[in-house]
Amino acid sequence: MKVVLDVAKCEGFASCVLSAPEVFDLDEEDNVAIVLEAEPSARLRPALEAAVLACPVRAITLTD
Repeated sequence: MKVVLDVAKCEGFASCVLSAPEVFDLDEEDNVAIVLEAEPSARLRPALEAAVLACPVRAITLTD
């Protein structure tokens, strides 16, 4: 599984950070989310799916 974040779409919402803090963090300087772990373990899939659904600008993509 791979996590891709479209930084151009990201508007600094913390929903992904709250849903999957093991994978995302907030770059406060640029006010965008950042991916900490591009290829997280499968056990994080439920949190990542929640992050995808919670993102109001649909900036997160999961691929297998």
